Amino acid sequence: MSDTSFPPQDPERNRLTGRLARTAKVGANLSGAGLTFAAQSLFGGEQGDEKIARALAAALGKSKGPLMKVAQMLSTVPDLLPAEYAAEFAQLQAEAPAMGWPFVRRRMRAELGADWQGKFAEFGHEASHAASLGQVHAATLHDGRRVACKLQYPDMASAVESDVGQLKTVLGLFKRMDGSIDPTAMVEEIADRLREELDYAREGKHMRLYRDMLSGYDFVQVPDLIEDLSTDRLLTMSWLSGARLTAFEDAPQETRNRIAEMLFWTWWGPFNSHAVIHGDPHLGNYQVTGEGTGLNLLDFGCIRIFPPGFVEGVVDLYRAILADDFDASFAAYEKWGFVGLSKELVEVLNIWARFIYGPLLDDRVRSVADGVTPGEYGRKEAMSVRKLLREKGPVKVPREFVFMDRAAIGLGAAYLRLHAELNFYKLFNESLEGFSVEAVAKRQADALERVGLG
Repeated sequence: MSDTSFPPQDPERNRLTGRLARTAKVGANLSGAGLTFAAQSLFGGEQGDEKIARALAAALGKSKGPLMKVAQMLSTVPDLLPAEYAAEFAQLQAEAPAMGWPFVRRRMRAELGADWQGKFAEFGHEASHAASLGQVHAATLHDGRRVACKLQYPDMASAVESDVGQLKTVLGLFKRMDGSIDPTAMVEEIADRLREELDYAREGKHMRLYRDMLSGYDFVQVPDLIEDLSTDRLLTMSWLSGARLTAFEDAPQETRNRIAEMLFWTWWGPFNSHAVIHGDPHLGNYQVTGEGTGLNLLDFGCIRIFPPGFVEGVVDLYRAILADDFDASFAAYEKWGFVGLSKELVEVLNIWARFIYGPLLDDRVRSVADGVTPGEYGRKEAMSVRKLLREKGPVKVPREFVFMDRAAIGLGAAYLRLHAELNFYKLFNESLEGFSVEAVAKRQADALERVGLG
């Protein structure tokens, strides 16, 4: 039966009124955190950082939407925030209360027309999953295929633009409190990725891109895009079922190692061959199929397509650290986009590089970090780096570094959860066979052209 109880919706825009309302709401939430910062700056106290972090987390939690998503994102980058901030931000829930059936009907009618219900044999009234930017409903097509319909919440464009402004304020507080990292370029990077996440048509192309890049790996599945039922704010795709990664934490070692190896190729394969990464390391974006013999890869909103030269810098730095060649590491950072480097700054950055590349430097079977729990992965190294950068920095981090670092840490955390033991050195060098920046550039250009992103 067609839905005629709601009038057609005008296309949602980045509306000035929406931005102003959002800014007022978020600003009111953040004002308490700002006052807390001012008080602690004046009066100090051993628990000052912890109190500020708690106030900021509370303010961001009330705000919901994109800014809360950013806070969750920041909590996964251990070299950006002090431990107190990451711990508070990590508690922000990824799940948000779903919007009800009236919203669903309005959204579906606006995207597919008044007869939208007739396009489905069944459509679930309750959301299967709800997050900060949208929610997912299960449905069945007339040919029997089960699909997932991802619906974007209203006024998200306005929310993103207002929240980006508030993000600059929040990171400005971090910079004043810590001073080791200049987050200017990082704000630009996060803002651009958030805007891309609102473009569901682009996400559909990302999905097709990953199907293309991973076509040589028979163990991984990517959803099929249902193009005639997808728009800029509605994404319809085939429904994939599998178990959560955490369900295999107590599986036999061989099974856990197999899952970890599949994760390696699913992430490093596209990066080293096409200069593309899946930038959201959330464990919920992976599902395990069979008895640990396959993977489903989900959620393609946060995909980072790099200039091929950036990958060359990543490989050059790996080889420089492997050979203990300081001059080569200096040149690699410059190729990445770091500016204003000095000998002292590069020595500090190499502490972090040796940690990130650590598992790839040893030609032996090993865990990612023996004796380190997932919540502490990278924390000790990050604290050391931040302390030294306060003395010798700050360092202006290039925007490309943000999601590369975040995703690498997220992948490492997944290995830790699985207690995986692999020869990461061997795997990484296998992924570099035949590597050249020219070959990466051609593969990337050809793949982007095939999926309409060229």
